[in-house]
Amino acid sequence: MRASLIQIAVDPDESVNSRRDRVASLVSDQRGADLVVLPELWPVGAFAYTAFADEAEPLRGPTHDLMAKAAADAGVWLHAGSFVERADDGTLYNTSLVFTPEGERAAAYRKIHRFGFDKGEAVMMGAGEDLVTVALPQTTLGLATCYDLRFPELFRGLVDAGAQTLVIPAGWPERRRAHWTLLAQARAVENQAYVLAVGTAGTHAGVEQAGHSIAVDPWGEVLAEAGADEEVLTVKFDPAGVTATRQQFPALKDRRLGLAPPSSGR
Repeated sequence: MRASLIQIAVDPDESVNSRRDRVASLVSDQRGADLVVLPELWPVGAFAYTAFADEAEPLRGPTHDLMAKAAADAGVWLHAGSFVERADDGTLYNTSLVFTPEGERAAAYRKIHRFGFDKGEAVMMGAGEDLVTVALPQTTLGLATCYDLRFPELFRGLVDAGAQTLVIPAGWPERRRAHWTLLAQARAVENQAYVLAVGTAGTHAGVEQAGHSIAVDPWGEVLAEAGADEEVLTVKFDPAGVTATRQQFPALKDRRLGLAPPSSGR
């Protein structure tokens, strides 16, 4: 497979509408890729909390429609990062969308773990409840977003649901970049899966972004890594590597916890 990880710079001087159009053009340029992945909350910025309510969209809003068209124009599977969704009941969610090469929506994932420690996203947005996987012809994606990366039980659940490639859009801060790289490799090793982790570049809402989008194989080896600025990171990987790794080193078969409800002890 060939994946294009588009590390978007979120410039506060660029309007949301202009950035949507620019990103749609970048996606459309990726013809020849099998999968394109965008970062978290790229339309507004992951730390631009004060803009969340004003920039929130319905599930099928301008970001949805532009990304659907871009996927179809390029003929690629597109993980469109995430945007601020306003549900019918008014609740805001950090929502990811996946589109087929025909521009049809294949999945939507609402971020389960909200960042902020009782402020920001943690209090402004609702929490998702569902694990989401997407079956591509070559591999099955498991969806997670940014802060989710710190919760290994989510990824083990995705693997149990069939995930072979874990896709993680993020707006990760530069001051914790070491954690970003470490956790991406850890999630790959412990789940014997590919990890495609895509961050934002630049500085928005006063928070410098880590960039350094990264692709990791099931052994934890880094296949490709971006720098700090906006760029398209291209990575080629063999999905069959997941099966081969799990057969060669069958650690997942030795699990003893989390496979069944605990005994009552009687």
